[in-house]
Amino acid sequence: MFDPNSTFLFILAGLVILFVIAQSVFFLVRAYRRGRALGMDMKQIRKTILSTAVFTFAPAVSILLGVITLSKFLGLPLPWLRLSVIGAITYELPAATTTANALGITALSETITDPQVYTAIAWVMTLGIFPGLIWVPLFIKKIQGGLMKIKNKDSKWGDILMTALFLGMISAFLGMVFADIRSGLAGWIPIFVLLFSALVMGICGLLVKKCGMKWLENYALPISMLCAMAFAVVITPLIV
Repeated sequence: MFDPNSTFLFILAGLVILFVIAQSVFFLVRAYRRGRALGMDMKQIRKTILSTAVFTFAPAVSILLGVITLSKFLGLPLPWLRLSVIGAITYELPAATTTANALGITALSETITDPQVYTAIAWVMTLGIFPGLIWVPLFIKKIQGGLMKIKNKDSKWGDILMTALFLGMISAFLGMVFADIRSGLAGWIPIFVLLFSALVMGICGLLVKKCGMKWLENYALPISMLCAMAFAVVITPLIV
């Protein structure tokens, strides 16, 4: 029987992740040496490296939550690889769920042991996000140039455009939240969780703005995710 947690998959994922880590270390060392060659303040460089490393823990928490969520039915190697290199839980989970549903799997509560289903999910998760690797180096300058022209011409409309683009991206994922509202009160659980998560995020925003808790900016996302997950654990048995 196919095992999504097999040693072979762990080795493959580990090799890719080690390669990415090696790249990061390589460019860190090159940048450090270049800064020293230019006569930059080395104490400030080391301080910047340390502070940057510390603040990476905040987004890493949300990534870890994504790995844990996906590993429940995809095993650990694939989510570990996808979210360690390039990817986000906002894309990976909908991609995996949609593919599984298309193949007749409606409940992702157990580990997938069908190699065809697993392979299909892996291909969709990978190919769906792969175009970004091509679009960014080829078209990012033109896209940024167009956005900067609009913003320089009219800063108000430039801000509105950026907000509209962000909301358009978010709305693409809202369909899954409202997909089951006709199936009774249980179908409203994702909406309740979404609203609670938004409430927690709003509270974090108020604490940052009104109370001066600037450090909370980097932890608002993982805090809202953890609170939403805890809220889902509480209300799901009550409703279902």
